[in-house]
Amino acid sequence: MRVLFVVNPEKAHFYALVPLAWALRTAGHEVMFASQPRFADTVTQAGLTAVPVGRDVDLWDLIPRHDDFRDWTWKPKYGLQEHPPYDVAESPEKATWAHMAQSYGNTLLVWHKQASFPMIGGVVNFARHWQPDLILWEPLAFAGPIAAKACGAAHARLLWSVDVFGYTRSEFLRLKGLQPEGDRKDWMAEWLDGYARKYGTEFTEDMITGQFTIDQLPGSLRLEGEGLHYVPMRYLPYGGAAVIPKWLHARPERPRVALSMGVSLSDHGADFSVSVQDILDNLSTMDVEVVATIAESEQRKLTRVPDNARIVSYAPLDALAATCSAIITHGGFGTFLTAALHGVPQLSAAWDFDSPLLAGRAAAQGGSLMIRADQATGEIVCKNVARLLDEPAFGERAAHLQDALYTMPTPNQLVGDLEELTTKHRVR
Repeated sequence: MRVLFVVNPEKAHFYALVPLAWALRTAGHEVMFASQPRFADTVTQAGLTAVPVGRDVDLWDLIPRHDDFRDWTWKPKYGLQEHPPYDVAESPEKATWAHMAQSYGNTLLVWHKQASFPMIGGVVNFARHWQPDLILWEPLAFAGPIAAKACGAAHARLLWSVDVFGYTRSEFLRLKGLQPEGDRKDWMAEWLDGYARKYGTEFTEDMITGQFTIDQLPGSLRLEGEGLHYVPMRYLPYGGAAVIPKWLHARPERPRVALSMGVSLSDHGADFSVSVQDILDNLSTMDVEVVATIAESEQRKLTRVPDNARIVSYAPLDALAATCSAIITHGGFGTFLTAALHGVPQLSAAWDFDSPLLAGRAAAQGGSLMIRADQATGEIVCKNVARLLDEPAFGERAAHLQDALYTMPTPNQLVGDLEELTTKHRVR
């Protein structure tokens, strides 16, 4: 069958899709990736075929934050970044009609309309030409379900986060059903219905949450929307082109602690949400080896490097995690799951969108710790890392999560199910 992936030009989103794309290819299926033109090199670097569509737009420039996201002076005042209406997943008390109806409209304008619009026409035109059997789209790439409706393909979401999207939608629909007939404004449905009608169909709820959803989190960490069909798949690490340095060929003599803040902030010219210098200074008092993988822009801000620290621009996290006794992260989906696959206890200094929710759920299971990014001083980070290293329970619970991940079907094992679901949902 023919499978079209639709992804916004975000590495953190794309990397989570690559293993399934390769599983489909090695099973004999044709695979294409539709994204904005500037993202073509990232797709082809993964050995996959890119279909450039539309024009280039940076989602980070569209999302409103309390201040310019490149300026972290807002942190002590505002704390964690929240994005209504998806903040109801973190704070259920916010699930009121007044909050959700208006915030859905605001989010639609920025996240969905402006981010999706540049690709919609191009994806639809290509889909009508190529006639994919299945369209897999990441949760912010609404060109995917629009194109699926236009060409009759089956379609599904492939998550790169906790499913705050599906959960929020189910809460919205619950509240909507409680409102008087004349007060049921549904910005998302109206917007998508306009495109559906433009291409000869009409809106159905699956245009927001997929005919089914591929979720890479184990059941204990998953957040589900009411009535949605979830298909579990084991997360497999992919982080782009990588070379494993010699110093990663063996475990170190001392416990190794990694500091990894992900790719998104550096890719968009933003500062880290924690002080790397403060963390390194405090970790210098511990009998550990520290490996900080930070962009050169962050390295230039350092005034000193402790004797027990190694500073590198990049190291393959999958290989690095395998040698670590603990990891300090920003709580991002890919970073968290890569460490979890190796059974490594981790400290998440979470700050944005779904990261606090994921980090909090993981910490509740006992294999990791979470602190707010705006409270992550070097002293507090050091104390928490000491706990991860000294208290055996963290390693034991991290191993339990590792076992749960390895019971999930791999992308290759999932291909047969996708073939059946495609046959079930495809219109033509």
